[in-house]
Amino acid sequence: MKILIVGYFTQISKSNITRHFPKDWEIVIVSPGKEMLHHIEDCQVIIPEHIKVDRNLLSIAKNLRLVQTGAGYDNVDIDACTQHGIWAANASGVNAQAVAEHVMALILSYYKNIPFLDAFMKNRIDESQLDYTGSELTGKTIGIVGFGAIGKKVAEFCRVFDMNVLAYARNAVVQSDGFVKMTDFDNLVSESDIVTVHASLNPQTKQLIDKEVFRKMKNTALFINTARGGIVNEKDLIDALKNGDISGACLDVFESEPLSTDSELRNLSNVILTPHTAGMPDGLKFHKKRYDFFVNNIKRVENGEEPESKLNQLL
Repeated sequence: MKILIVGYFTQISKSNITRHFPKDWEIVIVSPGKEMLHHIEDCQVIIPEHIKVDRNLLSIAKNLRLVQTGAGYDNVDIDACTQHGIWAANASGVNAQAVAEHVMALILSYYKNIPFLDAFMKNRIDESQLDYTGSELTGKTIGIVGFGAIGKKVAEFCRVFDMNVLAYARNAVVQSDGFVKMTDFDNLVSESDIVTVHASLNPQTKQLIDKEVFRKMKNTALFINTARGGIVNEKDLIDALKNGDISGACLDVFESEPLSTDSELRNLSNVILTPHTAGMPDGLKFHKKRYDFFVNNIKRVENGEEPESKLNQLL
């Protein structure tokens, strides 16, 4: 069984990942490019990051049986997979705990000014000169855009902090539990002190969050995105942060990844950035639960079974 993993990985993360698969499997980890095209010809499974799995790529993947993604699968042409007789599956819900914890870490870091206070102490500045503002979470309203496994886990955590929770789900029918209040999108963005995005990227959500949405938010609002960068118009976000339309942002995902070294986001003091690591709690580019799921799903396909969390149906 040959597994092709495509993305940007350090040598350490490659070693962590490779060790997690059965020793008799051939694990090839490459960056997008010509080397990837060479290996796609005879691999049985591809785990793609930072590439599009489209008809052109699938046409040269003669032995491919499974396209396995993490939670998101906006980079995979599901219809093309079906037409080529290839299973497509994601790992829905596997990273819910990790991402929700990351969201809470960002919220606490922002309202408790952790990055600023850490820098202040390490720069050995006279503490009599300390001047900052902070805030407790109790009583704040958080609006959750997308109420799947991750959104629901975030809501659970917010209950502990005595926060109010609004949620918006575009297609799902979600029953309110008396704590979470389901609402429409416009009401959510206008009433929330914190807006956090947990929707999938698709034609309906692409650049859903734009300048008009930011203008509807409170000018004291914190915006968080740990889902997909393409859901947000990044230029509009930067303008909103610079103009004071919102108070700040915590971002783990970006329109183009890796984030450009000259991105204005890197220079804004009201922004906390992390490099798309919310779903990777066990070390650089690695999450044990995720790779456990990958291994088990690959074994299912190897044994002629349907994969779990399948995205298509083969005849």
